[in-house]
Order: sequence, then structure tokens, then C-alpha cells
Amino acid sequence: MTIRTLGKIGAALMLATAMAGCSSWDNMSHRQKSAVTGAGIGGVAGAVVTGGGILGTVGGAAIGGVIGDQIGKNR
Repeated sequence: MTIRTLGKIGAALMLATAMAGCSSWDNMSHRQKSAVTGAGIGGVAGAVVTGGGILGTVGGAAIGGVIGDQIGKNR
């Protein structure tokens, strides 16, 4: 692993930690929890697919959030 790869992984972990810390998980509905989870998974998947590209990470998070919201709506 190169320093650049480690930096990208570190940035993704910091973003995930910040998202988890800012959300008040206990007060969220099931639909909201699904959207947050989907955004996190989508962001990581987008980063992996695009090799750490910002557009891929943000796009993956947005698409994952929408998918998670729609899945959570059905429960």
C-alpha cells in the first residue's frame, strides 16, 4: 500500500466516523436508519469502484442513500 492509498482509506474512515457521531441513531426512524446505512455503504462502494475518486464517492453515497430510504420505506 502506498501513502496515497492509506490517506484515502483514512479519509473514508474519518468521514464514516463523523457521520456516525453526528447522527442521533436512537431517535431515528427505521427509514432514516436505512438511508444513513445505504449512504455509507454506497459511498464506500463508489470510492472502491472509482479508485477513490471524489465524484464516485459522493455519487455512491447519494445513490445508496436513496436506495436505503426506499428500502426502509417498505418496512
